[in-house]
Amino acid sequence: MPPEYRPGKVGPAVGFEGLLKGEGEVIGTIICGDNYFNENKQEVMGMILNSIREASPDVFVAGPAFNAGRYGVACAEISKKVAEELKIPVITGMYLENPGLDICKGIAYVISTSDSAGGMRKALPLMASLTEKLVKGIELGAPEIDGYIARGMRKTLFMEKRGSQRAVEMLINRLQGKPFETEMPMPVFDVVSPAAAIKDLRNATIALCTTGGIVPKGNPDRIQSASAQKWGKYDVGGKKALEGFYTTHGGYDPIYANEIPDRVAPWDILKEFEAEGYIGKAFNWFYTTTGTGTSVGKSVEFGVQIGAELKAAGVDCVLLTST
Repeated sequence: MPPEYRPGKVGPAVGFEGLLKGEGEVIGTIICGDNYFNENKQEVMGMILNSIREASPDVFVAGPAFNAGRYGVACAEISKKVAEELKIPVITGMYLENPGLDICKGIAYVISTSDSAGGMRKALPLMASLTEKLVKGIELGAPEIDGYIARGMRKTLFMEKRGSQRAVEMLINRLQGKPFETEMPMPVFDVVSPAAAIKDLRNATIALCTTGGIVPKGNPDRIQSASAQKWGKYDVGGKKALEGFYTTHGGYDPIYANEIPDRVAPWDILKEFEAEGYIGKAFNWFYTTTGTGTSVGKSVEFGVQIGAELKAAGVDCVLLTST
């Protein structure tokens, strides 16, 4: 759906305005399809910025996007542009693992939400409260107080106790098993060492995995279309292509994947390479799940389980495709 501007409130904006309790009003709503935005970004961004410029709001609110990836990226990129070019305060809402978060959290106020729209009733009041404070010029508190995600900024504050005393007190609390909160949280990075290169492809067994939701028609294992809680494996050793498969993925346009599932999970090419002797063997079992909205914790769990099976089966390499 191409972008359009509608005067007044539409969708979540209706509930949002009610939460402002007469302190403000929604003067317009911008609507656009996620895919359309990401495929026509330059054109759409110009139209949206012009609409906002003409409406001249005091605050711009995007989303909330929860854990919808394409929606989150759209909200993030628009928020960033509005803040940078129009100098308007921006508020949005996202799940901590939304890919749009890193794009805008340094410049927008991002409320931490649940991973699905089921958390709308909790997200909107927080966004409305933040909006009211920004409009009134009230200085916001720390992220943990006002409910927004840390923006990576540090402020100078006057404290009753000097740093050395606070540090010693934190150390004592830690040693005694008492609660404490560091003033200098460090980022945590998940570092994965790359596997060694395959020495001889002509004798290697290659397995195919995908997060593109490619499953046998009927989805016999009931793999979720988003926020997957399980994965599936299917014996495709006798097939030259993934005929009889389709996608259950809820995060992208399924038309082309349903026409030819091998566009997402290229089993047909693996079998061609096997026939040509380019690789030793295409592993008979195909592994699949849905990536959109699936938590990092579940993804790690799936990887450990699938990896253990493939290692036990003597697979040399895994081709992991996404969308």
